[in-house]
Amino acid sequence: MEFLPITSAEDHRVQGIYTSYTSTFPVDEQRDKEQFLDLFSNPNVSFMSVVHESEDVGYLILWKLSSFVFVEHFEVFETFRSKKLGSHIMGHLLESYPQIILEIEPENQNEDAKRRYSFYQRNNFGLIDTTYVQPSYGEGKQSLNLWLLANYSPENVEELKNEICDIVYP
Repeated sequence: MEFLPITSAEDHRVQGIYTSYTSTFPVDEQRDKEQFLDLFSNPNVSFMSVVHESEDVGYLILWKLSSFVFVEHFEVFETFRSKKLGSHIMGHLLESYPQIILEIEPENQNEDAKRRYSFYQRNNFGLIDTTYVQPSYGEGKQSLNLWLLANYSPENVEELKNEICDIVYP
């Protein structure tokens, strides 16, 4: 498995990723196209294409923050799901970054949310906050009550939440 940086909005993979992103994530969890493309000029953002057996199988959008990496979006393309690729990707992340935080929908929201929470638990992530509110991505989009998960035990969760809200969201 390869993790190839995408450093330009003009990269040939970006349109396919954006199309999948907008069909996979709920509207309130998405950046609009201009915001999405602006990520490529942000020095805190790492955008990676995940390649397995010469095929693009997914992507990661990571934010390098003060003491941790925040996973804003992580997707295995629909065609490649249920093949344990997500666990391989998480294994790579855990080897590459000692402190990772991510947000998910509460497990009681629906079956997909329950399945996602179980996936992260199996991959060494634990619940660190159930009161987190993801700020709105912009006009016409709702803020969301989400859970924060981490692969470590942060000392000050409130500080981390403030940093995520101040830096990641428009």
